Amino acid sequence: MKKIMLVFGTRPEAIKMAPLVKEFQKYPDEFKTIVCVTGQHREMLDQVLHIFGVIPDYDLDIMKQGQDLYDVTVRVLMGMRDILKKTQPNIVLVHGDTTTSTASALAAFYQQIPVGHIEAGLRTHNIYSPWPEEMNRLITGRIATFHFSPTLLSCQNLLDEGVKKEAITITGNTVVDALYMVVDKIKNNKALDVKLKNILMNAGYDINRLKDGKRLVLITGHRRENFGSGFISICNAIKYLINKFPDVDFVYPMHLNPNVREPIYNVFGTDLSNWNNIFFIEPLEYLSFVYLMEKSTIVLTDSGGIQEEAPSLGKPVLVMRDTTERPEALDAGTVKLVGTGYDKIVGELSALLTDKIYYEKMSKAVNPYGDGNASKRIRSFVCSIL
Repeated sequence: MKKIMLVFGTRPEAIKMAPLVKEFQKYPDEFKTIVCVTGQHREMLDQVLHIFGVIPDYDLDIMKQGQDLYDVTVRVLMGMRDILKKTQPNIVLVHGDTTTSTASALAAFYQQIPVGHIEAGLRTHNIYSPWPEEMNRLITGRIATFHFSPTLLSCQNLLDEGVKKEAITITGNTVVDALYMVVDKIKNNKALDVKLKNILMNAGYDINRLKDGKRLVLITGHRRENFGSGFISICNAIKYLINKFPDVDFVYPMHLNPNVREPIYNVFGTDLSNWNNIFFIEPLEYLSFVYLMEKSTIVLTDSGGIQEEAPSLGKPVLVMRDTTERPEALDAGTVKLVGTGYDKIVGELSALLTDKIYYEKMSKAVNPYGDGNASKRIRSFVCSIL
């Protein structure tokens, strides 16, 4: 029996790794599946683990008040040292572009344990955008022995960097696997549907407002490179739009980071209940967020994963970044870059809300990120190499 260790620490990683954990656990005679979480996102991570029924074997619990990237890197690296010595897995699987992934891959390398990189090969070719994620991907990619690329383009990026073709497998993205799992769970459980409506109501938004064709713009934001003037510009654009489109609801689940919340308070005031058609709510756990995203008309975000998720539900995505490591979505027409500029955000969102042809073109574009079987392809490859 081969030992497979999956390491992750943030909410996005957990969402994308959970389907892979469940896939390996289907074959207990072939694999001993070891789950290690770092706790880089504590509360949000735990919510995802609960939704997918994933119980970690090891939890580094690194989260400390006021920590920075130095702290996270050191705590993960040192914590993984002892766990890897104890468990001696045959392969360590890490995901994407987080500090958890890079530090865990380095820890495995120091013990000469092969690393498999899930969602490998995404590039913006600008090491400071997104920051520090682009460099995290590059470092993890250099350490990894095996690369699981979601698309042909991400595979080509790796080939251009000298990675051998036999070390790369094109799989699609596991985030689509997770999304389909959750959407099916919601649609086939009426009690869960009612529960999620109540959760949103308690969070501050009544989904019943969307009756009779009322539209919803879902907003998320958290990227470091947008801190400061970028978020001020975003908030000013949103403030203009809610007045321009009073018949459209805007819902903004606010990230916990004070660098995100302060600009909101500066632009909208400290009493966020004063507005008629924008609803600032607390962060949602994954199940509730998918439920809200499925009900939305448009998504305005700086998230990476949402660029892959929302198009699977037919939702146009405006990306508040200057670059994206997911250019396939740009080419497919499922997303559009708007940066943090006031005029660009206002112009593009207004166009989607007023031009039906423009909206239909984006909403019906084919999502390039997979068919929901990425986890099966990864498991099959790991089985073949071990």
